[in-house]
Amino acid sequence: MRKFIWLFALLIPATSLKAQVNIKDSAINAPMFYFTYGYQFTSGDIAKRFGSNSSVGGGFQVKIKKNWLFGAEYNYLFGGRIKDEASILSRISTSDGFVISDAGEYAEITYSQTGCNISLKVGKIIPVLNPNPNSGILITLQPGYLKHRIKINNPNNTAPQLRGDYKKGYDEMADGFSATEFLGYYYMGNKRLYSFYAGFEFTQAFTKFRRAYNFNTMSTDTGQKHDYFYTFRVGWLIPLYRRAPAGYYY
Repeated sequence: MRKFIWLFALLIPATSLKAQVNIKDSAINAPMFYFTYGYQFTSGDIAKRFGSNSSVGGGFQVKIKKNWLFGAEYNYLFGGRIKDEASILSRISTSDGFVISDAGEYAEITYSQTGCNISLKVGKIIPVLNPNPNSGILITLQPGYLKHRIKINNPNNTAPQLRGDYKKGYDEMADGFSATEFLGYYYMGNKRLYSFYAGFEFTQAFTKFRRAYNFNTMSTDTGQKHDYFYTFRVGWLIPLYRRAPAGYYY
C-alpha cells in the first residue's frame, strides 16, 4: 500500500506537466489576450484633413511552437488635430465663423477625429537576441478594415443645422481595405505579467467617402483615397498558460 501511495505521488506532477510549461527551455503553444497603444503620424490623402493621432485597442492571438502567431485585433482611433477647421461648417457659419443656435446665440462646436481599424494577424517570431525560445524579432502582416471621420461635437444639441442626418453631411466619413506591416521586438516572460512587444507599423488604407453628399463641398466624392499611418506601437501580453514550478519536493 505504501509503495502504491509513493507511485501515485510521483505520477501526479508528471501528469500535471502536460498543462504546465517552462518557456525558458522550449518554444510553446500559448493563446493570449493583449492590449495595445499606438501613436500615429498621417500621410497621403488623410493628412490633408487630420494630423497625428492615437489608437488604443487589443486582441486575441495564438502562438504555436514554431513561433508563428495568428490572431485578430481591434483598434479605436482618436485625435484632436483637425486641419482647416473653419472650412468644415463654412456654409452654415456666420462671417465670423460661428454657427447660430436655437436661442440665437453662438453654438459651441468642437471637432476631433474618430475611427477604427479591425484586422486579422499573422506573424513570425525570429528567436534572435532572445532570453528564451519564445522571444525575439517579430514581423506581422495584418489585412483589415479601416474607417475614419470628423466627430462634430455640439453640447446639448443646440444647433438645428447639425441635428440628425444633417451632421453626417459634414463628417467626411471614409472607409475601406487596409494592410498593416509591423516590425519590432516580442518578449514573453516566464512570469505572465512581464510579457510585451514594441515596434513600428506602416498602414496603407484604400478608402472612399461613404456619405451620399458632402455638404461642405456641395458635391459627391467617389474617388479612391490613399491613407497612410506611421505608428510606434507597444503592447502588453497576457498569455494563458500555467507556468511550471522550478522543482518538486516529496
